[in-house]
Amino acid sequence: MEVPSESSSMAQGLRIVRMVADREKRGRRLLGVSQLAAELHMEPSRVSRLAQELCELGLLERVERGPFRTGPRFFTLAASLNTGWIRGARTELEALVAMSGFRFRISVRDGYRVVLLRTSSNDALPGSFVKPGMVTPVWCTGAGRALLWDHGQAAVADLLRGVNFIGIGGPGAAHSPDEVWGLMKRDRPRGFVTAAEEFEHGIHELAVPVRNPEGIILASLSVLGSGPALHDSTGRLAGALLVAAERLGSGASPTLDGAGPASD
Repeated sequence: MEVPSESSSMAQGLRIVRMVADREKRGRRLLGVSQLAAELHMEPSRVSRLAQELCELGLLERVERGPFRTGPRFFTLAASLNTGWIRGARTELEALVAMSGFRFRISVRDGYRVVLLRTSSNDALPGSFVKPGMVTPVWCTGAGRALLWDHGQAAVADLLRGVNFIGIGGPGAAHSPDEVWGLMKRDRPRGFVTAAEEFEHGIHELAVPVRNPEGIILASLSVLGSGPALHDSTGRLAGALLVAAERLGSGASPTLDGAGPASD
């Protein structure tokens, strides 16, 4: 029997959360393990294990083996999406698209996972797997390493302790905390992250952190495109990202905790 990869576990867990939240929002009957498994065409044992992990994370909750409902951590994440700077980010992303034609994303960190918050209009096309809520690894995406920008080597090693690097990411992906740290050391003098085919074949990425007025990292702003096209525009795009990130961060509340879903 094939063991599901870390990325497929993330995707399946997200499907469960979406199903539970959607039914609760619409006032429909809440579901237990067997009903969720039937609706999502998954093995009941798989749903049971993932749902338990989601309950431990606070994204779901269940009272006395009853049906699942959204948990307190889910509402913390939902609240973070309603902050003013996120609502105003669409204009910033579309301005970047108009300037360059590339795809842009805003993401936050949840432990060693990256959660996509918002995309530019040319990135979230009908039928695409790229949608807000998509989860990717923090160690093999430009967006993820931008979210780790303030981490030291020990903090990176601690965060990634026990992570299974095998089979995750593209040909340029790091395979150990030391390799992740090496990439961070390489990027810091330039002031932005570069990721070449680290998550997807043929796709390169530039990314910068978005900070609130207190300097706390709230999110990352990234641009994606083909290697040759992005390489030819690296300086111009990196400069545009840094300016846009500063504008986005200046609109955030100084007291916003910035962690939202981005805890260790």
